[in-house]
Amino acid sequence: MHMPLQDHPNPQVSRFLQKGFSEITEGIVGKALHALCVTGVFQLNTFYTNTLINMYSTFGDIKYAQHVFDKMLDRNDASWNNMMSGYVRVGWYHEAMKFFCYMFENGVRPSSYVVASLVTACDRSGCMTEGALQIHGYVVKYGLMSNVFVGTSLLHFYGTHGSVFEANKLFEEIEEPNIVSWTSLMVCYADNGHTTEVLNIYRHLRQTTLICNENTMATVIKTCGMFGDTTMGYQILGDVVKSGLDTSSVSVANSLISLFGNYDSVDEASCVFNNMKERDTISWNSIITATAHNGRFEESLGHFFWMRRAHTKTNYITISALLPACGSAQHLKWGKGLHGLIIKSGLESNVCVCNSLLSMYSQAGSPKDAEFVFHTMPERDLISWNSMMASHVEDGKYSHAVRLLIEMLKTRKTTNYVTFTTALSACYNLEKLKIAHAFVVHYGLHHNIIIGNTLVTMYGKFGLMAEAQKVCKIMPERDVVTWNTLIGGHADNTDPNAALESFNLLRREGLLSNYITIVNLLGACLSPDYLLKHGMPIHAHIVVAGFELNTYVQSSLITMYAQCGELNASNFIFDVLANKNSSTWNAILSANAHYGPGEEALKFIARMRNDGVDLDQFSFSVALATIGNLTVLDEGQQLHSWIIKLGFESNEYVLNATMDMYGKCGEIDDVFRILPLPKSRSQRSWNILISALARHGFFRQATKAFQEMLDIGLRPDHVTFVSLLSACSHGGLVDEGLAYFSSMTTEFGIPTGIEHCVCIIDLLGRSGRLAEAEAFIDKMPVPPNDLVWRSLLAACKIHGNLELGRKAADHLLELDSSDDSAYVLYSNVCASNQRWGDVENVRKQMESQSLKKRPACSWIKLKNTVTTFGMGDQFHTQTAQIYSKLEELRKMTREEGYVPDTSYALQDTDEEQKEHNLWNHSERIALAFGLINCPEGSTIRIYKNLRVCGDCHSVFKLVSKIVGRKITVRDSYRFHHFNGGKCSCSDYW
Repeated sequence: MHMPLQDHPNPQVSRFLQKGFSEITEGIVGKALHALCVTGVFQLNTFYTNTLINMYSTFGDIKYAQHVFDKMLDRNDASWNNMMSGYVRVGWYHEAMKFFCYMFENGVRPSSYVVASLVTACDRSGCMTEGALQIHGYVVKYGLMSNVFVGTSLLHFYGTHGSVFEANKLFEEIEEPNIVSWTSLMVCYADNGHTTEVLNIYRHLRQTTLICNENTMATVIKTCGMFGDTTMGYQILGDVVKSGLDTSSVSVANSLISLFGNYDSVDEASCVFNNMKERDTISWNSIITATAHNGRFEESLGHFFWMRRAHTKTNYITISALLPACGSAQHLKWGKGLHGLIIKSGLESNVCVCNSLLSMYSQAGSPKDAEFVFHTMPERDLISWNSMMASHVEDGKYSHAVRLLIEMLKTRKTTNYVTFTTALSACYNLEKLKIAHAFVVHYGLHHNIIIGNTLVTMYGKFGLMAEAQKVCKIMPERDVVTWNTLIGGHADNTDPNAALESFNLLRREGLLSNYITIVNLLGACLSPDYLLKHGMPIHAHIVVAGFELNTYVQSSLITMYAQCGELNASNFIFDVLANKNSSTWNAILSANAHYGPGEEALKFIARMRNDGVDLDQFSFSVALATIGNLTVLDEGQQLHSWIIKLGFESNEYVLNATMDMYGKCGEIDDVFRILPLPKSRSQRSWNILISALARHGFFRQATKAFQEMLDIGLRPDHVTFVSLLSACSHGGLVDEGLAYFSSMTTEFGIPTGIEHCVCIIDLLGRSGRLAEAEAFIDKMPVPPNDLVWRSLLAACKIHGNLELGRKAADHLLELDSSDDSAYVLYSNVCASNQRWGDVENVRKQMESQSLKKRPACSWIKLKNTVTTFGMGDQFHTQTAQIYSKLEELRKMTREEGYVPDTSYALQDTDEEQKEHNLWNHSERIALAFGLINCPEGSTIRIYKNLRVCGDCHSVFKLVSKIVGRKITVRDSYRFHHFNGGKCSCSDYW
């Protein structure tokens, strides 16, 4: 448009002008030259004035440029072009449009350069779409569509605004598209999600004679990164190397780093980065993102350190890339350091950075810090609100998430399907779910497939499968996730017929099932009744459909046969597997642990060890749980040693399982020995601690632990309250227990489960408040089950309430007429009321149904031998010594003031015989055996399959004092630690 400055006839002016342009800071020399021209030292002609306009607009002094333009007597195309580009450069977009109109008023026909600049102004303004459409009309009218500059600018405009069809049409009208045109078209398709088309355009481009520039290759590389197709990516890399743009171009190298980062090829990304001759902020951001995304946290921090040393500007993208890598408790300290840097750098007002901070604190288990960030954000976008809601849900603060949704709706904040997906998952009761569902319909999101799938999941969670099916039926589109969710819901609600029906509907819709479908189907088969009708046909389908080699399916088959009572079939399936991995080993281990003799599960642990199979956290957790149920402390200690040797002692799941094992084996001191510090404890660790304290009779310590858990900011869950309410029940803390139960739903938003109700009935029943217990059953939010009536019946036995006991027994027998516990407990109620005739009638009813009372037994382990005793057992080789020791204990306890409580002898005999029967209880025989055989000074550990009787409890207290020994008894309810004449349960159990 004008000749280069250095080639101008006046070399002195050219030199000064060139100098003026190089002084980018203020253009001082250029302004001085302008002053010389104005004063007449140099002649101010068209060339000089055009150059001055260009110079001033470059420096951002558009008013000076406008002044020079207005004073010009002779303007050429360059004058108008320079002035228009100046307006666009400094962001005066509306002034650019006015200038365009001014050209028309002065009879000047805008050139293609001016039109292209004006389209750019409309594009950048973000609010001049109508103006761009008018310019398009002008272009068509004056035949400028074929001009490559005009066409490309319009193409870019339409692409930016999502009009892919218009952009493609414009491209076709350009007579000779240049590389910028091709690149703009690719960017248009890429920005609008048509990634496949980008590569098609690139293939067509390669068939032309045009040479790709760095922007073209950067766009293609970025698109490849979205595909995850490494073969395609390396083909494009070959083109880049051939073009010589691999590390010589900063933008191409940056795209390559991102590409390799997406492919999890961090070493290749680092190679590109290290070979770059020049780096910008994007280069550093790209390598930091690549290393952080692939879990190489230390490397990403190292790059960040060198980035700051290289004086490269840190922007919000840098910080946002680093923060997700700090989303763990291990790296949280670095995240907090970055938070400090954010404040120091003034980035705390950036929404993107704050959202990343919020997400980091949530992932790292610091919900209070996440809330602080959210509430101090100067501006919040939809991501902020959605992230905070998700954080509350992740933290179990469902009521907080619901309140946040209400706040969003009240303030008319923008919502989307993510908002309501999170809100639905936060619905902790049916009422909230139905309200959230109503809002979904109100906002027109009920047709969204993700929302639909979430609704199906939530209705299934509450057992309302009819509602879940209704949602599924009205969904305009269903995918395999929809049907998997529905099948899983039917499985969880033990309805295999409905699960199979849903599976058949999935197939009718032409959808392909996946391994999750099969796993959910197998999960619906829960009893022997289902095996022949459902389980085996599903197994046949697995073979036909080719799923039999899938590890998850193999594991589910093993589990299905075991829970249907065919453990031998599970073992057979496992034995014939050609390739056994940790998943199938864990499945067979779990099957034997849950559905077979626990000892067999421990044998599988030994087999795994001998076969060189790597045990993982699941293997150890199942083994520890089995040991806890068997209460074999020696084996537990051996396994714990092995865990330490293999380095699993710090694994959260294994640590919790170890604590639970020691708690169930009676070693509460060992629980405290390995218990993490309060701030390092997970929610499950707190639950296990509260449960162990409750089981061992430390009721006040259990409530204190609960309060300590709240004080450090952890939220209780369903299991926490089961343990807490159990502690209150067995400790006689009635009012506290009722208060905790009330706060469970009102304060913590935890739905009432049947386990919580059983605890409350037990709490009221043990304390003698039987009328309140009965009233509570009538108002329960969940239907009463056998555990509810059994707890009430047991309480009636303690307090001798015959009438209510009969009612509870009737309800138990309605649920299961062959329930032997109903007959036994009611018989005991009758016996405690001296109703011997009724006792005899109950026994006759049991005989008519071929039911037998489960015999009481107690056992004790010495070295590697478990010795079991029944009532009045006479078969042990040391029988004479045992009964001699019992007689000795009888005399010693009498001397200490023991008076037998014959109300615990539930037979219609004389008092002498009743006392004799009490001394024949299995736990006393085991005690005598333990005193004879256990090393002096050691703790005697006795286990009983039923509740220890009150008279035996009194005897054990006295014996612990008389002989100076610690005695631990674990009955079907809890541990009793006897020492010095006292019991840990404080005589309330």
